[in-house]
Amino acid sequence: MPITQRLALIVIIPLLLWNEASSAQTQTENEEAIAGAMAALDEFMTAFNARDSQLWAMSLNYPHVRFASGTVTVWDTAEEFARTDSFNRLAAIGWDHSHWLSRDVVLVSPAKVHIATKFQRFNDKNESIGMYESLYIVTRVDGHWGTQARSSLAP
Repeated sequence: MPITQRLALIVIIPLLLWNEASSAQTQTENEEAIAGAMAALDEFMTAFNARDSQLWAMSLNYPHVRFASGTVTVWDTAEEFARTDSFNRLAAIGWDHSHWLSRDVVLVSPAKVHIATKFQRFNDKNESIGMYESLYIVTRVDGHWGTQARSSLAP
């Protein structure tokens, strides 16, 4: 085998092995990111349904942004978010609890996951009062997975 072919193999084979190992590592990191993001969405919904402002605020990352009803709202801290009056506003329209209907990963990286969601709101008789689509951007900040941005078609 000519020297140029041997040199090419010496360079190419390690690159191929490195690329395969790197791809496997990225896949594992992405799977871990998806698991972390889904757990964060579970925490979000559990705290929301419990009407626990403090726990709900802890399920987020900051600054936290919400696009809904033609407005953009930004909360800089968990303390600021916990002071929102979402539960009374929702109770006024008959809301009792919500459930995820679907959560589909759209984009993923080791520290950020975009998830297209559908959720349903129910009254205290477990009757549907609305079904909505949203996009949640869940991030890992200082090791904490939390929703950092939401764009919702819900009022």
